[in-house]
Amino acid sequence: MARKKLETLTEQMYYVLLALSAGPRHGYEIMQVTFQLTGGRVSIGAGTLYALLSRFEEEGYLTLHNVQDRRKYYALTPSGRAVLHEEYRRLRRQVADGAKLLEEEDMA
Repeated sequence: MARKKLETLTEQMYYVLLALSAGPRHGYEIMQVTFQLTGGRVSIGAGTLYALLSRFEEEGYLTLHNVQDRRKYYALTPSGRAVLHEEYRRLRRQVADGAKLLEEEDMA
């Protein structure tokens, strides 16, 4: 049975792609950027990160950019950038929907 393409991303998945949107990065750098960007709210462990990198590479969302000083640098592909932007739009729609109801609730 063929594996289903990703429809939505977990928080960790989103931040891995987001960290790579600024350019190629190695694994530890992805973890640091995520931690700093979220103020420590999202922390990605090494096992989770490398499983995601492997899966994203299989899905064609990123590619191995180069290897330098035994560090593997990964870069987003156009497909990976499209997935990131679609997830960003999906999250914005969710926030907008929530705002509509919460604003109505605050007015009551």
